[in-house]
Amino acid sequence: MQIRELAIPDSYEVTPVQRADDRGLFLEWYRFDLLEERIGHPLTLRQANTSVSKRGVVRGIHFADVPVGQAKYVTVTHGAVLDYIVDIRVGSPTFGQWDSVLLDDVDRRAAYLSEGLGHAFVALTEDATVSYLVSDVYRPQAEHGITPLDPAVGLTFPAEAGEPLLSPKDLEAPTLEEAERQGLLPSWEAVRAFYASLGEKVSR
Repeated sequence: MQIRELAIPDSYEVTPVQRADDRGLFLEWYRFDLLEERIGHPLTLRQANTSVSKRGVVRGIHFADVPVGQAKYVTVTHGAVLDYIVDIRVGSPTFGQWDSVLLDDVDRRAAYLSEGLGHAFVALTEDATVSYLVSDVYRPQAEHGITPLDPAVGLTFPAEAGEPLLSPKDLEAPTLEEAERQGLLPSWEAVRAFYASLGEKVSR
């Protein structure tokens, strides 16, 4: 398994080793110990989610209040999506920037994003099936969104996705600037302190 940090600090692309024979193939798509070694603290799993999306569906940009936030480990079990990690941490050196990972059922990569980062994806195929391991349960009162069509963020969607299809909630979400003005965004300092506290729990 290879774990590569993305252009957005505290987010990673995970590429598993696939072992194939005449029966099919086998891979480890999640290893808690290897991930912990890379990010400096364990990923505590409290919920697992699956979504199935038509081609062109865009989900996000979603994020949760920190603390506790919601770290995500995301992979695709059928089809393909382009997964986006957006830095919404005010004061971060990459604030407002994003990186992306192609998640599909060929290379079977995963993406990990720490608490306080924004997450979105666009489905590139019909019935794109995305599975998420997350560090906390869904808490509606702590969940927020930024419109993925915000020109200031500038997410680009591949041509094969077709016309973007968004939920009313995501369409009506604020822009990054509006979310900052409303005090919805986490700060770089507070989020980094939260990451450090997760590592301190391990050493006690």
